[in-house]
Amino acid sequence: MDIQLTEAEKKELLSLARRTIELWIKEGKRPPLPALTEGLAAKAGAFVTIRKDGMLRGCIGHIIGTRSIAETVQEMAIAAATEDPRFPRLDESELGDIDIEISILSPIREVKDISEIEVGRDGLIITKGYHRGLLLPQVAVEYGWDREEFLENTCYKAGLPPDAWRDGDAKIEAFSALVFGEKDYMR
Repeated sequence: MDIQLTEAEKKELLSLARRTIELWIKEGKRPPLPALTEGLAAKAGAFVTIRKDGMLRGCIGHIIGTRSIAETVQEMAIAAATEDPRFPRLDESELGDIDIEISILSPIREVKDISEIEVGRDGLIITKGYHRGLLLPQVAVEYGWDREEFLENTCYKAGLPPDAWRDGDAKIEAFSALVFGEKDYMR
């Protein structure tokens, strides 16, 4: 993992994500970004995951960092709350019932042999033709998947048959993530 964040920076990102979601849902506005420390100014891919009562309620991210982590987290917080096609837009009445988790991604690397994939450390991206699926590292752990189940479920996410990862024209990529959430800080 290339990105290192202090505990204060992690807390600031979680606070930013929460303030952003609340202000966006209530008023359609973004709060100002915090002062950009070295960690918050770094460029990295990031995902924001929203859970309600322990169940997924929204998750959207950018794989590649093109802006500061703080900007990316703010943008993905809004997207996770309002644009995840699997869920309706988050309602103001739900704001007190959600928990937020942030995943800061390492650079992506191509997987040459599946033995390189470590469940719990790696997230996966499988691309075949126009199909592409991504699962964060914590997903395999949450579901208790082994390596092959993780590959199969990433294929499902891409809209592919479960064994499509075995095809020579399927591209498998991996990344690690720095994952932290409000539950880590007992908000």
